[in-house]
Amino acid sequence: MKYKTVKPFVKWAGGKSQLLNDIRANYPEKIDKYCEPFVGGGAVLLDVLANCQPKEVLINDINAELINTYSQIKNNVERLIEMLFEMQESFWEKNDSDRKVMYLAKRERFNELKVNVDEQISLEKAALFIFLNKTCFNGLYRVNRKGFFNVPMGAYKNPPICDAENLRLISGLLKNVQIKSGDYSECADFIDKTTFVYIDPPYRPLTATSSFTSYSENEFGDKQQIELGNFVDKISAKGAKFVASNSDPKNSDENDSFFDDLYSSYKIMRVSAKRMINSKANGRGSVNELLICNW
Repeated sequence: MKYKTVKPFVKWAGGKSQLLNDIRANYPEKIDKYCEPFVGGGAVLLDVLANCQPKEVLINDINAELINTYSQIKNNVERLIEMLFEMQESFWEKNDSDRKVMYLAKRERFNELKVNVDEQISLEKAALFIFLNKTCFNGLYRVNRKGFFNVPMGAYKNPPICDAENLRLISGLLKNVQIKSGDYSECADFIDKTTFVYIDPPYRPLTATSSFTSYSENEFGDKQQIELGNFVDKISAKGAKFVASNSDPKNSDENDSFFDDLYSSYKIMRVSAKRMINSKANGRGSVNELLICNW
């Protein structure tokens, strides 16, 4: 089968574009109902929507600003494109010094809007979210303990802030998708024996110092990984088929069997992946990741 490829609208740490072939190999033969409790950049979601045409879809993420952006792409794509095009034109024509001034002003505005839940500014927040993702260092989304986005500007010549054609394509694919923001456990009622679930949580850090980013104000440590394992057991008991991703602790400690123990009743595969986001180029080498599935 020749697959259609749809590019995610953001660069996202842990994005799955490079592992799509491995994940596709574990899709069920037919996907009528689909759920992603940790949708992130949406590479797998867009692949499923473009190639499998599920009838019912629910996506969720704890990052409310990311989910707002999905909603705006779905419902207000033309107005969003207009705003992004204006930002792109303004940014491209500036010198480096003026670009930095513009970037910092947009970042400050985004953080102001982030604490305001007024629906009237949801579209502006989404445009700023994409602008910052395309112009910040390494496309990284990171917040401080107060929840404010704090990534510095990146060094790009003419970053593609407004990819109108791709945004319209994604908007069409999202037409019948339910979009929500909350804890992954809130997806449980949607999931039944006919559902295929892809689970891509915050990865367990390979070392104590590698946990350098936070994508929301919420911690996701070993306790939360174990709770997620219990959630996986519950949906599997319902008859749902799932594929889950995570880091492989054995990259740094061959005796660390945390996930081998947690998911011992399921099939565990190790696949090679490149680290795409790292402050140092030599920290972007290949490592093993885990794919876990129940069928």
